[in-house]
Amino acid sequence: MKQRDIQILHEMGLTYWQIRKPDFFPELEMPVIDLPESCKLLFVCEDELDDHDRWLFGRILNSMKLSPEQALMLPPQGVAQIRVHHLTWCWLAGCQAPHPAGCQVLTSMSLKQMHTNPASKKALWQQICSYES
Repeated sequence: MKQRDIQILHEMGLTYWQIRKPDFFPELEMPVIDLPESCKLLFVCEDELDDHDRWLFGRILNSMKLSPEQALMLPPQGVAQIRVHHLTWCWLAGCQAPHPAGCQVLTSMSLKQMHTNPASKKALWQQICSYES
């Protein structure tokens, strides 16, 4: 299934199922995700974002000089399916997951928790700045 299809299902509130033990199905091809060249930031989180979360996410993207069109969101289990990417950043928010090779990794608490925790916003900003120096 293509990344766009997964996002559409997610926006519709439908669950995308993934096989946890693919070894039981040797003839089954594992789906792969090829991120578009325009995608520079992969946002990895388990939470569905509400309007307040999207507002904060947009502000953070803007501070990084990125537009919303340059970012995609995946659940942690989807990261392992990435095959081709041109990412600059991988942001793990409130979760742990393997990150794609060759990109700068940011870690933070979830956006929902960041709203009321200025120290977490500062820590994220310090990570971003550490890559720019």
